[in-house]
Amino acid sequence: MSDIRIERRGAIAIVEICRPPNNFFDVDLLREIADAFDDFDADKAIRCIVLCAEGKNFCAGANFAPAVGDGSAIDASPIYTEALRLFRVNKPVVAVVQGGAIGGGLGLALTADFRVASAETRFAANFNRLGIHPGFGLSVTLPRVVGVQRAAMLFYTGQRFTGIEAHMMGLVDVLAEESDLRNAGLKLAGQIALSAPLAVTSTRRTLRRGLADDVANAIEHELREQDVHFRTADFKEGVRAMGERRVPQFSGD
Repeated sequence: MSDIRIERRGAIAIVEICRPPNNFFDVDLLREIADAFDDFDADKAIRCIVLCAEGKNFCAGANFAPAVGDGSAIDASPIYTEALRLFRVNKPVVAVVQGGAIGGGLGLALTADFRVASAETRFAANFNRLGIHPGFGLSVTLPRVVGVQRAAMLFYTGQRFTGIEAHMMGLVDVLAEESDLRNAGLKLAGQIALSAPLAVTSTRRTLRRGLADDVANAIEHELREQDVHFRTADFKEGVRAMGERRVPQFSGD
């Protein structure tokens, strides 16, 4: 069974995540997305990819609760191996973000060149609120988009912010009505598809030069830090608090 749906509309490819309502990811889902991206990268007829999701949220990140509940060891390295493949795509990607893009879900949205969201969309880099170091390459991608100072604020506080706030800080490129998000994403992709494809991919390589390699180096560091934090009492408390919808009581252990 596939957890993505693929559609072609002329020069536009649509990759839709189908794990509603929250679209939590694991290594299998990210591999499916990366495989689809690779296929479209090799397809000369496709000029832009739209990444979207069905359900309440675009992506609420990875679900760590089961592992915490049964005491299983957490190894995020296979997840990030697949995530890195998304940064090595040559064709432009537009992410249509409804509901929440939380934690790793924000990281997934930031693999795209552009993000389309509504005023009701919610974002959060809530890793520190869970008791862990940021992952999914966000230590590179978020400062690149919003600046180091603002990224630090978002990381340290883990605060949620709206689509309007995200648009003001440059994280969201197109702000649309909730009911029209998909159409707005397709419209942007269509505008990109009208440009000369060789020129677009060449310009994209120039603008994103070194990004995938920077993310690869960042992920190695993020994984080392997370591996330590996954073993802490604070991480277990952070996950429990999130599941119980309460403020975590961290001890520093």
